[in-house]
Amino acid sequence: MSWNHDGIDQADTAGIEHLDGLYSYARVLTRNHAEAEDLVQETYVRAMQAMGRLRADSNMKSWLFTILRNVWFNKLRKWRNGPQMVEIEVEDGVSNGIVEPSKNAYDLYVSKLETAQVRAAIQELPVEFREIILLREYEDLSYLEIASVLDCPVGTVMSRLGRARAKLRTLLSETLKGSDSPPLRGAK
Repeated sequence: MSWNHDGIDQADTAGIEHLDGLYSYARVLTRNHAEAEDLVQETYVRAMQAMGRLRADSNMKSWLFTILRNVWFNKLRKWRNGPQMVEIEVEDGVSNGIVEPSKNAYDLYVSKLETAQVRAAIQELPVEFREIILLREYEDLSYLEIASVLDCPVGTVMSRLGRARAKLRTLLSETLKGSDSPPLRGAK
């Protein structure tokens, strides 16, 4: 992505290009639709204010995710002074992707069930594992970009991701053992 530091044009491009990913990350952190929207909005407000100081060779996506995470931690620090109510929404209405028209009804059912099981299992992970799974598997950030967002060494990213995947596998296998659902594709 090239930058000409024209202010409005940059912000519009960044807003369209990274909005869904930032919202997904905010949902992982907040577990609340309205809070996630507020977090993304605050991220863009801060990004717009700092846009002129961004270097031309900067990684915009990583920069925005870092801002979002920092805004979230600042909010957490403020909220620790008083009790908070947490609302957990099971179905958020976010698109699960484009459905292939060639799939039959059973394949669509199994695919939807798999997606729901994986999302539920991810929600059971501690926040440090949820965020690293989202950044790597859904946002496709590199280990180096994740290390930048989380402000930790690349080795920590790799080990945390390995532990997160192992925990996710355990949760999913427990889900399969305890359900009468059709088996996940590729599951043994």
